[in-house]
Amino acid sequence: MSTGPDTGMLVSDAVAEVLTGLGVDTAFGLVGSGNFHVTNALIARGTRFIAARHECGAASMADAWARLTGRPGVLTLHQGPGLTNALTAITEAAKSRTPLLVLAADVSAAAKLSNFRIDVAAIAAAVDATPARLHSPGLAIDDTVRAYRTAQQERRCVILALPLDIQASQCAWPDGGIAGPAGGGAAAGAAAAGEPDPAAVAELAGLLRRSRRPVFVAGRGARASGAGARQALEQLADGCGALLATSAAGKGLFRGSMWDLDVSGGFATPLAAELIRDADLVVGWGCALNMWTTRHGSLLGPGAAVAQVDIDGGALGAHRPVTLGVTGDVTATALAAAGLLDEPAAGYRTAAVADRIAREGRWRDVPFDDDSRDGRIDPRSFTIALDDLLPADRVVAVDSGDFMGYPSMYLSVPDDGGFTFTQAYQSVGLGLGSAIGSAIARPDRLTVAALGDGGALMGASELETAVRLGLPMVIIVYNDEAYGAEVHHFGPDGHPLDTVRFPPADLAAIGRGFGCAGVTVREPGDLGPVRDWLAGPRDTPLVIDAKVTGDRGSWWLEEAFRGH
Repeated sequence: MSTGPDTGMLVSDAVAEVLTGLGVDTAFGLVGSGNFHVTNALIARGTRFIAARHECGAASMADAWARLTGRPGVLTLHQGPGLTNALTAITEAAKSRTPLLVLAADVSAAAKLSNFRIDVAAIAAAVDATPARLHSPGLAIDDTVRAYRTAQQERRCVILALPLDIQASQCAWPDGGIAGPAGGGAAAGAAAAGEPDPAAVAELAGLLRRSRRPVFVAGRGARASGAGARQALEQLADGCGALLATSAAGKGLFRGSMWDLDVSGGFATPLAAELIRDADLVVGWGCALNMWTTRHGSLLGPGAAVAQVDIDGGALGAHRPVTLGVTGDVTATALAAAGLLDEPAAGYRTAAVADRIAREGRWRDVPFDDDSRDGRIDPRSFTIALDDLLPADRVVAVDSGDFMGYPSMYLSVPDDGGFTFTQAYQSVGLGLGSAIGSAIARPDRLTVAALGDGGALMGASELETAVRLGLPMVIIVYNDEAYGAEVHHFGPDGHPLDTVRFPPADLAAIGRGFGCAGVTVREPGDLGPVRDWLAGPRDTPLVIDAKVTGDRGSWWLEEAFRGH
């Protein structure tokens, strides 16, 4: 809507006016009385609203959407339980540094005895989110702009409390309006802050010149750096002969390169682990180099130098000592370092290494004994067969659990925009919501949700959301009728496992009950209906209930429980 500087408008309308003016065109949530008006105000101004069946699902959708679009997600919630129901997924977003703005309705100042009264700021701080608030009608516009800019420029999850009395008050629209998405000096300042110190770049270039076996490991910060990050990192790697790897969150960034080792850490292939361990220099690019990415440090050779580049100076050396830390944007730092290198060096790039990567570089190239038997399929055989069926142009969204390495490692992705990995908080049950958010962000690709049976049942209400939205998704359920991580962690010591094992559930039938197509897979021959669904018209989601073997723990699970 258009108003003059002297025209009063409801604060709920002003919040929507600000956000749509800043470029918000999609929002997720579940509507109650507290966020009814602000949500409808967003819709009235052209924002597409995605209504979920549970607040946690809505938050997961907004998180995934933000990861794949590179824009701040917007989540709108009722006061009190609306926020607390969403809190697990909000925590995942906060710990992943997802740019997310949570519009959290809050009780009026006078409602001292309301059971809906909670300390929103304390809750936000407790989960590493950034608290914000509409302090008064006169400050509501500035508060909203500030909250959105913080989410956008600092890549933070911001919880903006919207007290009901302030929402219902009048405010004046400022003369001249507000700055658009690209306006304002703050954005320029943020860009300048990403420029690295020239002396630190020169020191990094010196390390690269002296290295004979360099490896780059790019993480979430490389993805966040923008579309030019891959080209900049490959240019630098070409100059120093580095091999290329990613954290799990950065998977796909170097897809198609003959020097791509795929994922470093617990998901690493035997070849990738060997080559990274033998490196004399490992450079983390927007990557935390935490215990998951380095296998508790075992992938870093005893004599290897370690450098780390991150736009957040506080991340440097946070998980392990580094030889050199460079504060700066990944793309800007890589380009600056490339300009300081002399003649290209062969480094780690030999014909023998290239041949081994071509022959042994994927998990499906690693031989294994197929454990399929008694009406259950080996998850490796199942995932390889599915990988061959699914179109290459896909997004794979993975829930947490014992099963997670199979889709993460045996399903290929076309690029870093093809993988949604919400594992910073490692909560089971966020996968279906994040897959729906991924599908909305990338309607040009087939979204594949990979869930365990536990997570599928936790998030089952969002099957209705996927059906209602007509999303042509494939929803894989690795069904071992258990919380497998606990089975394999505690079982060998003789502990009783009745609490983590469950009777059979027909998840294909449950999917059909929500309106999905459903198929049960016990052997490769059962995949025929999947092939038929892929052939079209794909007018409803497909649930694949894969009855997988679960007799042995996974290699990444052993890594995960080290240090617990």
